[in-house]
Amino acid sequence: MNANEPQFWMMIALLVIAVAFVIMGAVLIGIGLTVRKVTRSVKRLEERLVPLIDKMNGISIQGREMAIHFNEVTQNLSTATRYLAESTELIKDEVGELRQIVSSTALVARDKVELVSQTIDRTQLQVTNTTDFVQAKIVEPAREIAAVMAGVKKGLEVLFAPSPKQIDRVYVEEEMFIG
Repeated sequence: MNANEPQFWMMIALLVIAVAFVIMGAVLIGIGLTVRKVTRSVKRLEERLVPLIDKMNGISIQGREMAIHFNEVTQNLSTATRYLAESTELIKDEVGELRQIVSSTALVARDKVELVSQTIDRTQLQVTNTTDFVQAKIVEPAREIAAVMAGVKKGLEVLFAPSPKQIDRVYVEEEMFIG
């Protein structure tokens, strides 16, 4: 293929566009993998915190039962139970906040994926429009110019070609065929 031919440049343009699509696909995959990783991390954190909350609730219940059995340490155990309950509430609040963060992160990620999808659609439309424009404004006129130039070249060849030789005599061999 020759660099002077429009098809060569069309092929180069299409290669650039294909590379751009591959890069956008890789970025989309990267975003998906990141969102998946964040989601897994939050789920693991939540799985670790839920048993801890359950254990703390169990300890709180045991503390209350011990307060009934031991009247002389009721005051101290009551304070400890209150602290544990407050810690449990704080942990529940933190887990709730983590859930909100995960949910908002998922919404943001969904919005970003939608934005990327719209960008890809818009880019594909622009590529199609550009290809149509190039076809109509460059390739087709270039073909017409090439055809005209080929005609002009042949015309010039005919115009400047040496004149044919005049035949002044008849050859014997030719007489046999004329007849």
